[in-house]
Amino acid sequence: MTKLVECIPNISEGRNQSLINEFTAAINASPDVMLMDCMPDSNHNRTVITFAGSPEGVLNAAFSCARIAVEKIDLTKHTGEHPRMGAIDVIPFVPLRDVSCDECVDMSKNLGQKLWEELGLPVFLYEDSASTPARRNLAVLRKGQFEGMAEKIKKPEFFPDYGDSLHPTAGIVACGARMPLVAFNVNLNTSNIDIANRVARIIRESSGGLKSVKAIGVMLEDRNIAQVSINMTNYQQTPLYRVLELAKIEAARFGVSVLGTEIIGLIPMNALVSSAEYYLMIENFCAEKQVLENHILKG
Repeated sequence: MTKLVECIPNISEGRNQSLINEFTAAINASPDVMLMDCMPDSNHNRTVITFAGSPEGVLNAAFSCARIAVEKIDLTKHTGEHPRMGAIDVIPFVPLRDVSCDECVDMSKNLGQKLWEELGLPVFLYEDSASTPARRNLAVLRKGQFEGMAEKIKKPEFFPDYGDSLHPTAGIVACGARMPLVAFNVNLNTSNIDIANRVARIIRESSGGLKSVKAIGVMLEDRNIAQVSINMTNYQQTPLYRVLELAKIEAARFGVSVLGTEIIGLIPMNALVSSAEYYLMIENFCAEKQVLENHILKG
């Protein structure tokens, strides 16, 4: 079978549609690669792009995206709700078919070296590619954001894995290999950002909450509502429905309810199936699921 790798670059631009189109055009022009999703967010001022293909094709498409970001995005003029440290903020590689995580780690290292040598863009290696355990967590690397990164990388524990100085307008990028991540946002019927921050603090692992859950509160200015923006690094360890139900419970303490939710980018089918099992309360669900899976494999 053909090797298949997924890449999900996060671009620090969610408002300039013509520029976003340049990224998708570059991906579409890359051999052995398919564009699967492109989701811009004007409040976050960020676009999450998903594409997949052969390891070589994905590597080339990722570099093309980085080149456009370095040339066209100036973080000294950038504002948005989502934390960011780079014009192209993060480039994860995810093994999909006949590719090991170690191969994706090698891809991230090859790309990191190329980004510094050809674009002058320094690189942190994170998640499974991290050079030390302390560098696995993207939130730790990104803390201080672009504005504080020039001083941060002078510290030995945060010196870039590739490069030795911050790019003046494009900052620094995190490259790495990881398993599938679910980006899941919960929108609240309040304009009080403090409530979103409190809910985020309760549900995220770093504050004593749910395992493999990262969360922050952000403001959606165009809708005048607060949002709990969530990354789930292991949806099997903590399922989607559990995060939503805890967010509902904690928001209710402040007299706030959930307006709706958003999924950013693609999501593994099993992450939705487990939530369907919970909410629909289908009896003998495991047997029904096996019949469905067998039918899909045969058909």
